[in-house]
Amino acid sequence: MNGVAELLPASMRIFERGWLSSNNILFIGRGETALVDSGYLTHAQQTLALVRHALGERPLDRLLNTHLHSDHCGGNAALQAYYGCHTAIPVAEAAKVRAWDQEALSYKACGQQCARFGFDATLAPGDVLTLGDLQWQALGAPGHDPHSLILYCERHGIVISADALWENGFGVIFPELDGESGFAEARETLALIAGLDVRLVIPGHGAPFVDAQGALARANARLDYLAADPLRNAQNAVKVLLKFLLLERRSIAMAEVGALLETIPVVARANRRFLQLEAGELAQWAAHALTRAGVARTEEGVLFNRDF
Repeated sequence: MNGVAELLPASMRIFERGWLSSNNILFIGRGETALVDSGYLTHAQQTLALVRHALGERPLDRLLNTHLHSDHCGGNAALQAYYGCHTAIPVAEAAKVRAWDQEALSYKACGQQCARFGFDATLAPGDVLTLGDLQWQALGAPGHDPHSLILYCERHGIVISADALWENGFGVIFPELDGESGFAEARETLALIAGLDVRLVIPGHGAPFVDAQGALARANARLDYLAADPLRNAQNAVKVLLKFLLLERRSIAMAEVGALLETIPVVARANRRFLQLEAGELAQWAAHALTRAGVARTEEGVLFNRDF
C-alpha cells in the first residue's frame, strides 16, 4: 500500500471494503477498542465477522460514525446487538435517529436500507477523542453531507476523511441537488484538510494513501468542474445511486430501471430540477453512462454490475 503500513500505528486496523460499504477503522487500545464506521446493511454480518476475528475474545467497546449515510452506519445495529457497544454519532443527527426519521436520515430519499440503531453520545466539531491510545480531533467536514465529521491525529499526521476526500475525488455533493449550498462547504473542507500536517489519509472508500496534496489538487479540480455547471453534480448523483443499486442487487432488468429510479426521491428531484428526462430516457442515459465508464454492462435487456 505504498508506505501506508509504515505510517499506520500498531493500535489501528483498516478494513478496506468494496464500494457498497465504507471502510472500517478498528482501534485496539490497551484499555478500549473502537470502530469508526460500520458499512452497509447487506454486509453487516461480514462487518461483524471482521471485527470478531480481529478482536478475538476482546469486546468492541465503542462505535463511532463519521456521518449517517447508509453505507457508513448500516452495520451499527448488528454490532450493537452482539457487543452492546457504546455508540456516538454526529450531534446534528441525534433528533433524527431518536425519532428514526428515515426520510430526514436520507435512507428513503436515496432508496437504501438501514436497520434501526440507537446511540449513547454525540460527536461535535472540536471534540477530542482517545482511540487506540491516540488523541484524535473531530473536525466538521460539510459538503458531501452537511453534518459529516473527519478525524485527525496530529501526532501521526493521519486523517480519517470519510467521504470528504478520496484519492480521486469525494462523495456526491448532495445538498446542491435540493438547491442548498454544498460546493462552497466542500471547498472549505478541502482547505481545512490542506491546512493540516497530513502524512496518511484513510478515506471512506478506496485504499489509504499518502499523497494528500495530489488528492487535494484532483478534488479541487473536480469541484471546479461540478460547480461550473450544477447539472454535472446531478448527473453524477444519478449515476452513483444507480451504481449503488447495482452493487446491492448485481443485476436489474432494463425495463425496470426507469421506474426504479423514479422511486428514489433524490433521483426524482434531481431529474425534475436538472436533467428533465422521461423515465425511460433517464434509464437509458444512466445505464449508458455506467457502461461507458466500464462499471456496468448490458446483456439481453439486463443491466449487470461490474466491479471496479
